[in-house]
Amino acid sequence: ISHVILCDVPRYHKLIALADCVVNLSPDIKQKHDMLVDAIHFLHSIGIAKPKVAIVAAVEVVNPAMPATVDAAELVRQSKLPGFPEAIVEGPFGFDNAISAEAARIKGITSSVSGDPDLVLLPDIEASNILYKGLIYLADGACAGTITGARVPIVLTSRADTVFSRLASVAVSLRAARHRPHPIG
Repeated sequence: ISHVILCDVPRYHKLIALADCVVNLSPDIKQKHDMLVDAIHFLHSIGIAKPKVAIVAAVEVVNPAMPATVDAAELVRQSKLPGFPEAIVEGPFGFDNAISAEAARIKGITSSVSGDPDLVLLPDIEASNILYKGLIYLADGACAGTITGARVPIVLTSRADTVFSRLASVAVSLRAARHRPHPIG
């Protein structure tokens, strides 16, 4: 299982999802693959047919000394294999060039995801949880979260979440449950 947060951030032009902000502490490549597939299926269930996915690390180049960059390159490779859910998956990205097409342009990165991701897959719970809370407390983000990968979506909120966030979490979880793109065996 994993967790997907869907955020409405006033300075970003559309909803953006983050994975995994709550469940997987330091995921290995297999767990990241499962998190990515589950998050893409979640986005399909809420109406995003071909999500753009940015796999984020501290830097945008593959460096064997930085496992998150190696994992990102491997996930991009896996996304091109038959049977992978419909999505555009690119990375590794630094957070700046994932979110800003201008930052990517300045760094010489050509990407159809830069500046427009629907989903940001982060390297571990520390990075993702800090970003998630930063979007809420510094950027006035309104967020809703759901556990994915179980037989049905599960609502899991923070004790500090607003009433809006709690209700929105229930709403996106219900939508995901009603529009499951694939059966769970």
